[in-house]
Amino acid sequence: MNNPLKLSVLDLVPRFGESTFEEALLHAVDLAQHAEAWGYRRYWAAEHHDLEHLSCASPEILLSHIGARTERIRLGSGAVLLPHYSPLKVAENFRMLAALYPGRIDLGIGRAPGGSAHTSMALSGNFLGHVADLPHRIRALTELLEDRYRYEDVPVAAKPVPVTEPVMWMLGTNTKSAGYAAEFGTGYVFGQFMSDTDGAEVLHSYREGFQPSARLREPHTMVAVSIVCAETEERASELAAQASGFGQRPLPSDRLDTGAAAPEQSSASTRIGQAEFYGSEDSDAGGSRDTIHNGDPAGKSKQGSPDTTASRTPGSGRLIIGTPASVHLRLQNMAEQYECDEFLIVTPVSDYAARLASYRLLVESI
Repeated sequence: MNNPLKLSVLDLVPRFGESTFEEALLHAVDLAQHAEAWGYRRYWAAEHHDLEHLSCASPEILLSHIGARTERIRLGSGAVLLPHYSPLKVAENFRMLAALYPGRIDLGIGRAPGGSAHTSMALSGNFLGHVADLPHRIRALTELLEDRYRYEDVPVAAKPVPVTEPVMWMLGTNTKSAGYAAEFGTGYVFGQFMSDTDGAEVLHSYREGFQPSARLREPHTMVAVSIVCAETEERASELAAQASGFGQRPLPSDRLDTGAAAPEQSSASTRIGQAEFYGSEDSDAGGSRDTIHNGDPAGKSKQGSPDTTASRTPGSGRLIIGTPASVHLRLQNMAEQYECDEFLIVTPVSDYAARLASYRLLVESI
């Protein structure tokens, strides 16, 4: 693949150390503004609930705030967790954003719980039942964005209706979500940093099964990766030692293997890293085994019982670390392997300044 790499930012909106939630949100705005100035294509915010060290329960509100403080960068959700919500309300929220910030809005949806079992039940009741109903919710959402939705045979519209619709993406870590993206004609983001699955195979299945839609005529893919970039290999390794909580041990940028999950620790980065992002796709119901457990950032339930899945966190050993040149080379190799030229970058270090520097160094090498 000879196309230049395209880089975007994925922000879990972490709260480090003694920072307040307010300070964490200010750092999210700062990251988005710097990302725009440095030439990143997108800033996406993840959704999580009742997690002590993650600060964004409502991506649409944060994106609205950031949109007013930026000018060009595309803004999106990584992801809105659709099993929890009414498709109509999701369509209204993102059409509102698209009307406020024309041509800049991405609607990324996912099927993870985004929090512990009890939080998920408090948020929307029977979460696994909602996951089983996800195809119907995706269909309703696409129909709402195409102004052809009917409820009991009566037309229902999601308003305001923007001139430029939000671009819809499905996020996931396995062929289940890839199948949904292909069936409904959306873009697809493979969460490589949270998956032990063969990403090339998943993305191939998406492209093979893709059905053109009114919103997207050709398949469109991105890969989400964890990267720690620094001026020297030694500094990158030092920063990467803080990233083990993402279920990943540092992977030198010239290697590609799965390795073993890092042991559970008690640092803030550990608690942040075990938070659910895309969600396990081990079952048709969405994965009651890992998704609920991994939603607890401490690796324990609210009652304090140990999480037996901590040592099997998806994506173990898939953290990319190194200098700008070595990381860039690794991304080029991945782009060829995955047949994908755009990457969503999450940088799992427990220091805001070092995180910002990593993003700056990485984009300067492109």
